[in-house]
Formats: sequence, C-alpha cells, structure tokens
Amino acid sequence: MKKLFSILTLAVAVIGAPMVSMAAEGDAAAAPPAEPATAPAEPAAEPEVDENKKAYDEMVAAHGSTAYAFDFFVTSMLWTVIAAALVFLMHLGFAALECGMTQSKNTVNILYKNGFIICMGLLTYAVLGFNTHYPGDFNGYFKLGGMIGDLNGDGGNTFGYGGVALCMTGYGDFIFQAMFAATAATIVSGAVAERVKLLPFLIFATLLVGFAYPVVGSWHWGGGWLTGLNGEAGFKDFAGSAVVHAFGGFAALACVIILGPRKGKYVDGKVRPIPGHNMPLAAIGVLLLWFGWYGFNGGSVLSAEPGALGLVFTTTSLAAAAGGLMGGIISWIILKKPDLSMALNGMLAGLVGITANADIVTAGSAIIIGLVAGVLVFFSVLFLDKAKIDDPVGAISVHGTCGIWGILACAIFDSTDSGFTIVGQLIGVAAVGAAAFVFSIVVFGALKAIMGVRVNADEESEGLDLAEHSMEAYPKAA
Repeated sequence: MKKLFSILTLAVAVIGAPMVSMAAEGDAAAAPPAEPATAPAEPAAEPEVDENKKAYDEMVAAHGSTAYAFDFFVTSMLWTVIAAALVFLMHLGFAALECGMTQSKNTVNILYKNGFIICMGLLTYAVLGFNTHYPGDFNGYFKLGGMIGDLNGDGGNTFGYGGVALCMTGYGDFIFQAMFAATAATIVSGAVAERVKLLPFLIFATLLVGFAYPVVGSWHWGGGWLTGLNGEAGFKDFAGSAVVHAFGGFAALACVIILGPRKGKYVDGKVRPIPGHNMPLAAIGVLLLWFGWYGFNGGSVLSAEPGALGLVFTTTSLAAAAGGLMGGIISWIILKKPDLSMALNGMLAGLVGITANADIVTAGSAIIIGLVAGVLVFFSVLFLDKAKIDDPVGAISVHGTCGIWGILACAIFDSTDSGFTIVGQLIGVAAVGAAAFVFSIVVFGALKAIMGVRVNADEESEGLDLAEHSMEAYPKAA
C-alpha cells in the first residue's frame, strides 16, 4: 500500500512540474515589460474639442431655464415673419380690389396711392410709430416715441425680448406690427377713390399712419387705458376689428363727408351706379386679402402655439365663408339678382367680424359671426348710399360697421368666460372710432382749407391717371 502511494506521488510530481512551469511562463508573457528606468514619461494627450458641442452648450447656457423651448422659439419666429409677409400681401389685395371696383381712368392713381402707403407706413413706423405704439410706462393715453434702436440687444436669438409667451425677437415684433400700420390708410384710400387730390391725400395718410394710429393703438396693445375695460378681463380686440379696421373705417367716413360724392353718383335723389371696370381683378383682390388674413389673424397668436393657431385659422376661414355666402344670398333676395360685389364684400365683412374674437369663439359661433356680418355689410352699403355718402368700394361698411360687430361679438360669443361685457366692448370701439373720426375731420378739413382736397370737375371727368400722373394704365393702341 505504501508502495502504491509512493508511485502515485511520483507520477503527480512528474506531470505537474511542466504545467507549473508553463503557467509561470504565461504570467510572465501577460505582464507588460518593465520600462527602462531611464525612459522619459510621455505627456497625456489633449482631449479633442467638439466645436459643435461647445456652441450648443453656450446656447443652452444663454437661454437658461427656457433652453428646453428653443426649437419652439425658432419655429415661432419663422411663423412670425411668414405672417408679416402675408400681411404685406394684403396690400396687393387692397390695390387689386380698389382698382377693379373703380373706373379704368383712375387705375394708375390708385396703384400709386397704395404703393406709397406701404412705403411710407414702414418708414414712419420705424422712425416714430413703433415706440409710440408700445411706449412702455406711460399715462395710458399718449407718449411720443422715437426711432427704433437695436431690437437684437438681448442677443437676437434668446427669449429675452418677450419670453415664451411673446415668442419672437424684437425685430420680428417690429416687422409684423409695421405691416399692420399702413392698413388704416389703405382703407381710406378706397373710400375716397376717383376724386381726391393726390398730394393732400398723401399728407393725410402719412399723419394718420405715422401718428394717429400708433397713439390710438397704444390705448389697447400698448397697455393703455382700454386695458381697464371689462374689469380684469380688459378690452378684447384680438387682431384689430377696432384698433385697425374700425379705426380706418371711421377715418374714411370723415374724409368722404368732407370730400363729397363722385360727380353723377346721385342724380335727382336717385343712386346712379358707377360700375367697376374689372370685376375679375376685384375678385382676385378679395381672395388675396382672405389669404393674407391668415397672417393678420394667425400672426396675432404671437407664437406657433399649435392649439391657438389651429383654432384661429379655422374660425377665420369659417367666418369669411359664411360672410361671402350671406352677402350673395341677401343681395339675391333684396335685389332679385346675385350681386358679385356684395358677395365679395361679404367675405371681407366676415373676416373683419372675426378679427377681434378669432381666438375665443367656437367654430359654430364663427359661422354665425360671418353670417351676421354678411347681412350687416349689405344694409350698411344701402344705408350710406341713401345718405349720399359715396364709398366706391364699400370700405366704410366693411371695416367700420363690421368692425363694431366684431368687437361686440367678443362679449356675445366668448367661449372662455373671460368676462367681456357688451358695455365695456362698446365703450372701447366707440372711443377708437371717435378718435379716428375727429382726427380725420380736423386734419383733412385743414388740408381742404389750405390746399383743397378734391380735383376739379374737368379733372374728375378726364380721370386722375391723366390729370395727376399724365399716364394711362391702359394706353389706347396707336
């Protein structure tokens, strides 16, 4: 037994010795070779700088707590400038409508006025209007502003200008509001067409847009006294049924009263129609205005907030459609024939009516607002004609009458229960309309006394294109 144990022990020793030797050699191979004592140490490698990540981190740091919404900020700013471009397109619509609804001999004059108004409007709004419209701390009635400064003073790509609620840069806000500014004078241009002297009108339009509109606008959008109406709710005018449209409509009314009707419009107590020379152009103008109104109302959301934007686009569309339909129907019933001009003005009436309340009414209410506007504009046009107030394009009825309706509809159809009242809304729109009317009576009346505001009978008969510009829109073939 002892002999067997000795043999096994010897075998294990013989077999194990080479294995132990191999393991030792493996460990030696796995271990890194020792560095020579005299070799210098290599310096640590510099980490590679990612410039894109560095820029991103800096941007996040600049935005602080609002960094999470930067993509929304970019989208909203993009929508703001698109909306501004759409509002600019409305001036083409106004020009086409006004040309189409008047006689061909006055086309150049109308195009000149409309081109001047947008050029003048942008410049005066930069020099004076913007900082008068939004004066900051003031007495609620008037504070004269000056030239715009560096509206990218906060860096231009941060929320420093208006936060997440006013999701745009300072320049974005300026250019959007500047496109609005000239609209009031464009409304007047249509109402006084075919008999107004060019120079007095240009002076009046400059003062209206450069001074009167920003001052009255500051009462509401600039934080002025209108914000106290309706208690905590304030005066409601989402995109300008009063501040833009009723303002322009009542300014136009004052000018038309001073100017008088076109020659031959009212004969022996009867209304003599003076047809427009190009109804296709008028229809194109109205449809361009409808298209531009998506920027007018949609841009007034002041961001790309999806819920509000979708609602505003929908209510705007439904009101315009209902107004156009009712304008055609009511003219068919009363006049026994469907009148295209009434249908077109019905579309605009619906758009003006929904402008004050597009963000607070339901789809059903928007249809009702448009239907009522289509009726109102028809009877307003007839009433003004009976009163011998000559408005070639129906601007006073569309913007003035339906502007009032839009303001009152805020209280009637408000789906948010914000507390808007008929009395508060009526006070606001009456104040805006009265300010525009009085300003226009005074300024246009002064211009009449100083230089005259109406062309003479021969010039009116010849047409303002030749009388004022020595140019024809449609030259006769030689």
